[in-house]
Amino acid sequence: MNGWVGNILRVNLTQGNYTVEELDPDIAKDYLGGGGLGVKFLYDEIDPTIDPLGPDNKLIFSVSSLVGTGSPTTCHCAVVSKSPLTGAIGRSIMGGYFGAELKYAGYDAIIVEGKSPEPVSLWIMDDDIQLKPAQHLWGKTIPETEDMIRAEIEDEWRARGTQRTHGEWIARETQIASVGPAGERLVRLAAILTDKGRAAARTGMGTVMGSKNLKAVVTRGTKPVMVADGEAFKQAALAIQEILKGNDLTGNRHPKYGTPIAPPLWNTWGVLPARHFQAGIFPTEAVDKIKGRSYRASILLRGKSCFSCGMGCGRLTRVAEEEFAGSGEGPEWESVALLGICCGVDNLAAIAKANYNCNELGIDTISAGNVIACAMELFEKGIITEKDVGFELRFGDPQAVVRLTREIGWREGFGDILAEGAYRMTEKYGHPEFFMGVKKLELPAFNVRAMKGMGLNLATANEGANHMRGPMQNLELIGAPVKLDPLQTEGKAEWVKKLQDSMAISDSIGLCGFLDWAPITDEHKAALLEAVTGEGYTVDNMLLAGERIWNLERLFNLRAGFTKKDDTLPKRMLEEPMPEGPGKGHVCELDQMLPEYYQLRGWDENGVPTLDKLTELGLEPI
Repeated sequence: MNGWVGNILRVNLTQGNYTVEELDPDIAKDYLGGGGLGVKFLYDEIDPTIDPLGPDNKLIFSVSSLVGTGSPTTCHCAVVSKSPLTGAIGRSIMGGYFGAELKYAGYDAIIVEGKSPEPVSLWIMDDDIQLKPAQHLWGKTIPETEDMIRAEIEDEWRARGTQRTHGEWIARETQIASVGPAGERLVRLAAILTDKGRAAARTGMGTVMGSKNLKAVVTRGTKPVMVADGEAFKQAALAIQEILKGNDLTGNRHPKYGTPIAPPLWNTWGVLPARHFQAGIFPTEAVDKIKGRSYRASILLRGKSCFSCGMGCGRLTRVAEEEFAGSGEGPEWESVALLGICCGVDNLAAIAKANYNCNELGIDTISAGNVIACAMELFEKGIITEKDVGFELRFGDPQAVVRLTREIGWREGFGDILAEGAYRMTEKYGHPEFFMGVKKLELPAFNVRAMKGMGLNLATANEGANHMRGPMQNLELIGAPVKLDPLQTEGKAEWVKKLQDSMAISDSIGLCGFLDWAPITDEHKAALLEAVTGEGYTVDNMLLAGERIWNLERLFNLRAGFTKKDDTLPKRMLEEPMPEGPGKGHVCELDQMLPEYYQLRGWDENGVPTLDKLTELGLEPI
């Protein structure tokens, strides 16, 4: 095979063994790789009604078809499972170098089954597969885990009589994906991290990994990834690279300022998640403290790139201020928005420290910031008290955000309640109307009363409120590839469907989501995919594959018990008019867009794919 390497590693943790299976070429072609391939395996192999934290759930690491070829910005490894946070399809994308190294080891996917009786790590070194005891790693943070594993690798190579420098090189080249204390303690917001900062963060994939007593997956490979047409690949890759270099966002602002360039623009449009989405605007002087230029001047050490990417939009940072001292990767924009603006905090040092806590303990920063802000609103409204929390919990308190990220990760104090997620917390206190999320997944940094297309995307995204499944911010705020009025509903259903299908493709072939911000077209994607695989891809059949993936996820959710009523938004977004800014007086008129969206998707009025649509996509009805 070209692009794919043709092998699936199936690991049974209960039995402590593994098998290597051949990847079906037809499935690879129809589902592209990455997220699409992972969803296909999960749909075929589990009952969607199972307990997501039970041994019958499966955890799938699936690598995109372009990863390892050197194609621009292709690094993604998808992690797929039934989500313990939502009960729906769980799916998260991890950048860094792990995916490429897994491909070089000779595997397109790992399917993890069962549960180990004791903590273990899975080591994949080309054809040498081992499950190693990991009791000594249990309870360690992400950085501690990575450092200890790399030290073990160095010790092993020194024991073979090799020079220390060679052992150090092997240890650096080895890639590790692990969970921290949050995953071990079944925090429903738990993430899987690689390279101490790149995360499969959303939907609790780290929780599933922890439930299986799997501490880490360690991989290094030396095998090639083959390309069907080298010259066509070179030309397709160079065309994309030139576009990325020439685009102001991907060629200038992202490398210079990273993702935290967003606050001023988001504030201008009034779509920030200020004070738990009560408002869409944050004071200008507060935004100035956390925007990209201030970030660059105060805490940035240098940029950081993922595999095969020259943007370097990752941020390596250090906080010298004694109260919040620390270092690590990030915070990225969504972390700044949710751990900062959503909590009413404009202290960049504190936001960075809370982000470090999340990276070290293995927590999704979006869900963490959202659940903390939700608790702040409940406290200020008198629904919870100091007795519940252990201290006063008010918007704008940086120390509280830092403290609670630690408590969530260790399930200590009030953090034990927050660790269940905002939906379960608001249910516990009898006020589910204060949950800001979709399908039990907390909202990202968009106040969709002033951003109607994003509202439709979040309401219909299969895993819940994920802005990257249909990135309408590109059109409604940035104006790429076209500019749409964020306050209008007309035409949004068509664009949401297009972007959702397009991102299903990008996530499955491995392209970074930022390429959809640059003028990268479906023609570019298809040319690159065909040059790598030689499987006869065109724009039309590639788009059909994206739609097939989206519909299979929908079928999974329907089998899990989800219905049309779950394609909705928080009451605040639907009924409480925006109090200020360009969207003042607006709500998100989801009811005006949803029927058209269903129709464009080929679904019936209840959001169920019709037989005609399933036949077109080659899918079986539920």
